[in-house]
Amino acid sequence: MFHTLKKAWGVPEIRKKILYTLLMIILFRFGCAVTVPFINTEVVRAWMENNAKDGGILDYLNTITGNALEKATVFSLSITPFINASIIMQLLTYALPPLERMRDEGEEGRKKIEKITAFVAMVLAVFMSFAYYLTLKHTNGVEDKDGNVIGNALKYKTGGEGVFAAFVIIALFVAGALIVVWMGNRVSDKGIGNGISIILFAGIAARFPNDAALLIRLTRDSIKTGQNGKYLWISLAYLAFIIFEIGFIVFMNEAERRIPIQYAKRVVGRKQYGGQKTHIPIKVIMSGVMPIIFAMSFMSLPSAIQMFKQNPHDGSFYSKFCDFFSTRGWGYAVIYFLLVIAFNYFYVSIQYNPIEIANNLRQSNGGIPGIRPGKPTSDYIQRVLNKISLVGAIFLGFIAVIPIFMAMADHELQQLSMGGTTILIAVSVALETTRTLESHLMMRHHKGFLQ
Repeated sequence: MFHTLKKAWGVPEIRKKILYTLLMIILFRFGCAVTVPFINTEVVRAWMENNAKDGGILDYLNTITGNALEKATVFSLSITPFINASIIMQLLTYALPPLERMRDEGEEGRKKIEKITAFVAMVLAVFMSFAYYLTLKHTNGVEDKDGNVIGNALKYKTGGEGVFAAFVIIALFVAGALIVVWMGNRVSDKGIGNGISIILFAGIAARFPNDAALLIRLTRDSIKTGQNGKYLWISLAYLAFIIFEIGFIVFMNEAERRIPIQYAKRVVGRKQYGGQKTHIPIKVIMSGVMPIIFAMSFMSLPSAIQMFKQNPHDGSFYSKFCDFFSTRGWGYAVIYFLLVIAFNYFYVSIQYNPIEIANNLRQSNGGIPGIRPGKPTSDYIQRVLNKISLVGAIFLGFIAVIPIFMAMADHELQQLSMGGTTILIAVSVALETTRTLESHLMMRHHKGFLQ
């Protein structure tokens, strides 16, 4: 990857694209530091420290926004409305015939779907901004790490000032989300790689220095308090585990099962066509991080409802129900793991259609050696797909529950964001960007047929 970056920097055209991408990343990070007025950021940060942890949905959202959510900045929502809109449209494309026909229209249909996705993203940005405002409005009497009550999240009086402040807060959150999407589109047009993925990577990478500072602080405190440098060995083990995890993710991301395909020979006049041998690649991690996001959203519903409702009395059914879905329990981890597997099968089923592949092979005079065309071919592809999906689902489930097990092992490590889903996203974006750079270099340096 570093060799590819070195070669790409030597090409003026690609260097301009890289500098443009870096400029957008800097502007994105600058927007993540501009706070929204009428908000007490210290209270919001303390509330997020108490609720955004153990790999929950708030921890995930705070991570991909680069800590902008806990700071209540203009870019607090970042690209989350656009990601949710893209997921919704992708699912609806397979469920609604009009969208399916629009998808099959080619470039024009793709542009129409993109316009609909942008509109859905704007609606979601308004809804999420209003929900975040309501959450801040009900965030009263927050305690800091020392147990001291530090006040309310919003700084305004009731009446007309409150209405104006609510409008300003919601409008700035919505505007920030739309600006981030615009920046991502500009990177896609004039920069390197997928702009939305680059912005997502920048938000995740911004949390890495905080994790390093946390481990250094824990190590220093463990040495001063006479714990024989307990966290020094934990930090070294954690670093070794992260390196192993990155290598394993790269291996699984590139792993695929290749189904051999043989095309029949045809004689047309004096020429012979066909007879080629090729394969159908089936990636192990075909669904990417989507099953984890689906499972995380489903498991966060009880805690999300609890935010808008007063805590019930201890011992009630609702109290036990919320405790069961706490991110610190074994029951939560087991259900979360199983949901990731189930959503992985669901996402693969709507992406991959064995019957359509079998029909295309039969129409092009191709087939799998030893397998009859038609239904036997589709059944064979389905069996292979089920086995590959199981391997990928177990891998994604393991990645998803890593932060939960780390928090169970040591309460001090629950604030770490480098692990599980974030590493998976960061590595996937890095590999995608590297492939884009390699394609630009290949187009720039190809010899051509005259040389």
